[in-house]
Formats: sequence, C-alpha cells, structure tokens
Amino acid sequence: MRATATYPQVDTPVVSSIALAFDYNPPSMSNRKIVTRFAPSPTGHLHVGGARTALFNWAFARKHGGTFILRIEDTDRARSTAQSTRAIIDDLRWLGLDWDEGPDEKADDPYDPQSQIGEHGPYFQSQRLDLYKEHAQRLMQAGRAYKCFKTPDELKAQRDNAKAEKRPYKYDRTESINLPQPTIDKYVEEGRPHVVRFRMPDHDITVHDLVLGDVTVKASELEDFIILKSDGYPTFHLANVVDDALMQVTHVLRAQEHLMNTPKHVALQEALGFESPKYAHMPLIFNADGSKMSKRDKAKTARAAAKEWMKQNNDNIDRLYHEIKEECAGYLDSIGLTKETLQDFLDKKTDDVLYPQAIARFLHIPLPEIDVNDFRLSGYLPEALLNYLALLGWSPGNDVERFDLDFLKENFDLKRIGKSNARFDRDKLLAFNTEAIAKLSSDEFHQQLIRHDGYSRSCTFQIGLGNRFRPFAACYRERSRTLDEPFANGQFFVTDDTKIEYDPKAIDKALLKNDDQGLAVLNDLQPPLESIPTDKWTASELEKTIKDYAQQKNLGMGKVAQPLRVAVSGSTVSPPIFDTLVILGKGSTLARIGRCLQLNTPQQQTEAS
Repeated sequence: MRATATYPQVDTPVVSSIALAFDYNPPSMSNRKIVTRFAPSPTGHLHVGGARTALFNWAFARKHGGTFILRIEDTDRARSTAQSTRAIIDDLRWLGLDWDEGPDEKADDPYDPQSQIGEHGPYFQSQRLDLYKEHAQRLMQAGRAYKCFKTPDELKAQRDNAKAEKRPYKYDRTESINLPQPTIDKYVEEGRPHVVRFRMPDHDITVHDLVLGDVTVKASELEDFIILKSDGYPTFHLANVVDDALMQVTHVLRAQEHLMNTPKHVALQEALGFESPKYAHMPLIFNADGSKMSKRDKAKTARAAAKEWMKQNNDNIDRLYHEIKEECAGYLDSIGLTKETLQDFLDKKTDDVLYPQAIARFLHIPLPEIDVNDFRLSGYLPEALLNYLALLGWSPGNDVERFDLDFLKENFDLKRIGKSNARFDRDKLLAFNTEAIAKLSSDEFHQQLIRHDGYSRSCTFQIGLGNRFRPFAACYRERSRTLDEPFANGQFFVTDDTKIEYDPKAIDKALLKNDDQGLAVLNDLQPPLESIPTDKWTASELEKTIKDYAQQKNLGMGKVAQPLRVAVSGSTVSPPIFDTLVILGKGSTLARIGRCLQLNTPQQQTEAS
C-alpha cells in the first residue's frame, strides 16, 4: 500500500528553515505506540553487528507492546541483490526474530507488493522511488534543495585545491544555487548529469540521543549533501528520513557509526515537517584486538593463505586456479571466479565475499565468522549467539549473563545500553554455545545435527551412516562445542575405507612403538573380530571380545584400543572404541584394519621408502 502526501503550492523559494506543510499528521511521538525498524542493505548475509541492531529494536518493541518493522534499503543498485534479501530474511528467521510489518517471510517472492505485510508498504525502497522524488521536488520548490551539475572531476579539483592550501574541504554551494533557471532547464534538456543536494540550515543542530545525551554539530561544520543521485535514486539520507516518517517510526536504535548522519536527518526532518524519532546510538562491535569487525576480514584471511600457497609453489597463478577449480567443481561458475578475477582478488582489486569461500575450501582453512550465516555454518545455536550478542553493549544487571529471548524482551531497557565500544570475544561465545549444547537432550541434539548436516554439508552423514546416524550423534553429544565439530572430527566415519589417511605420529606411537606391538595387536584381533556375526556386532559383544584378548595377552586396554583407533580412523582421537566400531560396522572395521596392516608393516614401509 503506497503512502501518499499532498503539498500546498509554493510560488517563491524560501531559503529559511521552513517546514513543508502537507497531510502527514500522525499523533505526537509521545502519544504513539512504539514503532522500531531494522533496515538492512541487501549486499550479503546479515552481519553480526546488524543482527545486534535487529535484536535490540525487536526487544524494545516487544517490551513495550509495539511494532517492529523490517525494511529493505535496496537503493544501491550496484550491490543490492534479491539473493542477499532472501539471505537476510533467512538469517533473521533462523535467529528467531519475527517482524510485524515488512516482507512476508513465507512468500515465494518477498518483493511482491501484494505479499508484503503492513499498512505502510511497500517495504523495499526500490519500490518507493516516486515518494522520494516527490519529497525532493518539494524541498527544491521550498528552496531547501537544488540541482548540482558539478562533475566528479570538478569536485576532485576542488578537494585537491583545498588539500594543497592545507584547509579542510567543504562543498561550496554558491555556484549551484546561483545558476539561472533557464540555464538549469537547458542543462536538464541536454541530459547533463546532475544530483540534487539538500541545503543545510545556518544554525547548529543538536541530536537528543537516549544513550549519548545531547550531541551538537556547529553550523560551520554542516555541509550540503546529496539526496538524489544522478540516476534518480535517493541516497540513504533522504530515503531513511522519508520512510521513518511515513512508517511512523518512533525510535531509531542504530550503531554509533551513524551518529554523524543523524544531524543531516534531523535537518531533513525539520525541513519536511517531520517530528524526529527518538534516537539511541549503540556502541560499535570490534574484534578482540580492537580492529573493526568487517566482512573484509574473510578476504584478508583467504588472500594471505593463498599468497602463502603461491609463495611455496613458485607464484603459479595457473596452478592455484586449477587446484581451486578441481576442489570446487561446479562452484566457480556460480560465483564468477576466473583466473583473471582470482588475480584481481590477490591484488586487492576486489573483496568479493564469495571468493574467500572457494579459496578456504581448497586450502582447508577456517575463515573468521563475521556474518550470522558464518556462525550458523560453524554450528552455533541461535539462542547462544543471540544471548552473547545481547551482552555486546547492553547489560541486564545483577551479573546476569545467561538468558533467552523471553527474558530479553521483558527486561530490555535503553538505560542499560553502554557508551563504550564492545569487543567480540569468540572464546566466550564458544563457551556460551558449549553450555547451550550441553543442555540439549539426546533427541534434541540428534535433531539439531540432522538439521545442521542437511544445511551445511554436501556429503551428508545421514546418507553415509543411515540408521547408524543416531548412535553417531550420541557419541558426540557430550564432547561437542558446536554442531559442526561432530562432522569435522568424525569425517573418518564416512570416508571411503581405501582413502583413510594415517597420521605418521599416530602410527609411530600406537603401532610401531615397542617392536611393532600395535601391529601385532591388530594381527591378533583380526580372527576374533571376524568371528563375530554381523547381527551381533554390538558394543557389548565387541567389549567382551576385545577385553578377553587384552586379558589373555596381559595388555592394558589402552594398548589394545589405540592401535584399533588408529587403524580405523587414521588418528589417536575418536569416540569410545567400542562405539566407534559399531558405527563403522563390521565390514569397514575389518577392511580398515587389513589396509592399515598392509600399509604399515615394516616390509611395506621399506618398499615405500
């Protein structure tokens, strides 16, 4: 449903800070139901900083029985994608944050205006362009905005000149506002590119912030800014202000990085006759080392690893691309990675978020988790992530740290938002997640693994293990910090029997030490294990058989279990050995013992060397 506004005719431009009167007459902010909004730009998955913003706006609205709006700010045509919009919606759904107005999360096409929920739509800025142009036009009629035909080269020359004269650059409106109307009409008729700039007032602007207190910007520091770009699309400033007003937003909770934008928004609201919403600028989230928590962190990590690989391989870009292509067959085309774009990535000409994923997949390196989806893929529970995010800049008091969404919406208070920037401690989040997983019942953990496996793994354990997936889950429930660890640590369960790789240190320690004692154990155990019927291949039967052998040989269980563990897994780490053998099954267990003996007998090692 399109919001509309009608204006009186303005015959003479008025240069003073005058409000434009029209039929936008909502009740006073103090008499309105609380309305908050989360307005992400769809340029990728949801950043954890954005998730924290969404969480606080959601909690504040829910605490006061208000309305929470999801609005998509997709006017950056070069970077906004429908895929990213759906990703953000999916990330919010996974976190458990619902909204009262905005795109329908269940709709096949969230962009369809008919499927959007609420009376103030559409909720995509790309579908509200006429509204922004209408408001810009009225600002121009009132003398509060003007067309600027300055070219990028001319503006650059002005900046360079200011730098050469060692003075701060500030846009000079003089030439643009003094252009005669016939000249403006002529330039427009010629199709000369231009933007529309908002004329800032000649007085100080004070932002009344609920977290930081009053923040005043002097008139001398204010600068005219663009509200309509040369392509006719609005900038963030105009669209943000118009939408907040027409959607009757009462409170804007956003990160402190937007604080310097807010005086511009207050000036626009003043000129348009909008009552300013109440602002609360929240502390930023940094990495533990104090650096900005940016999506570019993934690019930095992948680029450094790729360059190190190149250094060790004679800087061969052809080989690097070939190896990535072999590892990521069918994936490169979908992300547009070619040898040329790979070189551009290494040369820092692009930070495309999809390229690091391909490099990480080839080099088997972890990338830093930055987006909500990163933590989801790494196996974090949404409740643990939300609990931790809530503590980044807000405190419930009384040393309380562990709580759920119900607690948050009952206790959230703007007065308890801090002013200092927060640091993202991944170790603390991991501790939160470990505790959350430990609280899951066996059935809950099993179901969580099923959902996580289906979401993040192309080689599904469920297919590979079949009815052995439940005992696999049971083995890892008490030893997992994330949902991904069982799959990472238990990869040997679904690896082909002929492709198990053996850790040389594990071979030396468990099989070759004490005159090949471990190899002798494996040789001795083959017949008794072979004699166990397949239908009796159970943990209790295996325990009896193996313990009987250990007792006969006067060996401690460690000296029997470790050779078996290395033979079937390739390392000295696995779940309890009897459970491990049950999950593997009789066929795989015997096949792996036989192959381990074949590859690691002294004769075979001599031939291999």
